[in-house]
Amino acid sequence: MASLRTANSRLRNYFKENYIPQVCEALLCGLLTTCPEDPLKYLQKMIITIMENGLESLLWDMCIDPSMRPKIRRLSETYMEQLFGLDDQLMTPELMIKACTFYTGRLVKTHFCSWRDIAIPLTNEDDELAEKIERAMKYNNFRLQKYVFHLWHSYVKGQKKQLTDTLSQVQKMLHCYKLTAILTKWRDKARLKYKKREDELILKHELQLLKWRNNLKLKLAANEESIFPEPSLSKVSLEGNIPECDISLLPQRAVSQIFFYLSLKDKIICSHVCHSWMLMTQASSLWNGIDFSTVKNIITDKYIVSTLQRWRLNVLRLNFRGCILRLKTLRSVSLCRNLQELNVSDCPTLTDESMRYISEGCPGVLYLNLSNTIITNRTMRLLPRHFHNLQNLSLAYCKKFTDKGLRYLNLGDGCHKLIYLDLSGCTQISVQGFRNIANSCTGIMHLTINDMPTLTDNCIKALVERCPRITSIVFIGAPHISDCAFKALSTCNLRKIRFEGNKRITDACFKFIDKNYPNISHIYMADCKRLTDSSLKSLSPLKQLTVLNLANCIRIGDMGVKQFLDGPVSIRIRELNLSNCIHLGDASIMKLSECCPNLNYLSLRNCEHLTDLAIEYVVNIFSLVSVDLSGTNISNESPLTRM
Repeated sequence: MASLRTANSRLRNYFKENYIPQVCEALLCGLLTTCPEDPLKYLQKMIITIMENGLESLLWDMCIDPSMRPKIRRLSETYMEQLFGLDDQLMTPELMIKACTFYTGRLVKTHFCSWRDIAIPLTNEDDELAEKIERAMKYNNFRLQKYVFHLWHSYVKGQKKQLTDTLSQVQKMLHCYKLTAILTKWRDKARLKYKKREDELILKHELQLLKWRNNLKLKLAANEESIFPEPSLSKVSLEGNIPECDISLLPQRAVSQIFFYLSLKDKIICSHVCHSWMLMTQASSLWNGIDFSTVKNIITDKYIVSTLQRWRLNVLRLNFRGCILRLKTLRSVSLCRNLQELNVSDCPTLTDESMRYISEGCPGVLYLNLSNTIITNRTMRLLPRHFHNLQNLSLAYCKKFTDKGLRYLNLGDGCHKLIYLDLSGCTQISVQGFRNIANSCTGIMHLTINDMPTLTDNCIKALVERCPRITSIVFIGAPHISDCAFKALSTCNLRKIRFEGNKRITDACFKFIDKNYPNISHIYMADCKRLTDSSLKSLSPLKQLTVLNLANCIRIGDMGVKQFLDGPVSIRIRELNLSNCIHLGDASIMKLSECCPNLNYLSLRNCEHLTDLAIEYVVNIFSLVSVDLSGTNISNESPLTRM
């Protein structure tokens, strides 16, 4: 076995990797302990067991029956590797002699060094101490110099930076002074040249006018001589004075005011009259607002593009309502960098692509009307990203965007400056959509939602929760709105309410109106069939109400009007519409003449119970400007008709 020490490394590694010494140890221990009758069968059985359990879990007593295993613990490691000659670290006499020699030499050296340190005293302690003190002083001086140099370096660096900044400011001031001087000289020369050109044009115009007057005088004189041979001197002098009516002689401010009231078509016509008129129509103030909708059937895209390119810095308002334009024409709107108001309603060719160009080029838009167009959620994503100052937005009858598009209004800086919002006819908006609006546009003050049969009380509640600044609402054609929505709006400081064509609103909505809406000034509740005299009684304490429209509220009678006018509201009321209130009689008109000193507009159309006596009271309301009595039974003998 010991011959394996001289065997090649491959064989030795094979014995180690396959655990042959450990296997032999386990088998020998089993044979010596159990002494089986058939050793070969026993070895075969144990080898199979070792293969099943694996060589990693092999122990020396694995082949011994548990009842025969010794109870003591093994104290030393196995000697099988030494028997097989696999132990490379086997101690030899030569190695033992070397180890003892090294240990003895190390021990002698250690004891000798200790004896030397104790026996031989240090003779140069003072020199070493002096040397250490000198090194410490040098190090201290070096640290001090480094600290002082660092302070000096920081100071010099700061002074240098300050000098550089001062020099840069001086250079900028010098550059600005040079530019100012150049611009001043250029402006003076331009003014002089413009004035000289204007004087030449005026002189030329006066010469032409004088020549025309002289020719006219000669023609008149020739005609008079042929008819009257000897006219008097006074008559000739009177006929020779032709009144001057040249608009170009007026001040520029007056000329601009005259042309301001002309439409785009009229301005184009006036520019073709003469050269002076063309110059007057080219004033920049006249092109602040351009309304292309009035000439949408005759104007060309080429003219629109050229006009916008020429006046791109002056245009503040653009109206393309109903215009059928190409994409290139709509893209030219982006040239107007100072644009504030844009109306592209009813434009069938307006797309998300064209709106992208407009939004990127016109970030200062305050008023945007997109009603009745085919915009989608892509345009809704552009609004908060580019129109940061948007205040007025109309999305009426836009069917392509969804609730998700309204959620985009909260992206970026959002549309938090939005004051007016029109969502009329957008029946695709759900309660979640109104909740998205409330999260995005908390500053809404004016809300218009007409022709919305899907509008419910929950929509209004979701909107009002985050929009407490609403002051005016218009709901025309919303049949599912009830008193609950009116109650939810009590958290807002409403000043204008308009409901029309609603059959679910009752007197309960006005029950606490004097407490919840003390500043309300306009109430339009036309065609609300369930309102009675109790509603008018609830409105009587209002002190700011000036306009009341209860047309087609057929349950209102004289008692309600009397209770309404007994309160402080009668003093400030200016407009009252009670058309088709068929139960009203002469008593209501008498009360009006007594309590309404500031009433300007009164409509009593189709009030069948009014007689000629009521007209006598109407005549006594001296503040009236307009009165509508059509459809009543008033005869031609009434005092008003005689007047």
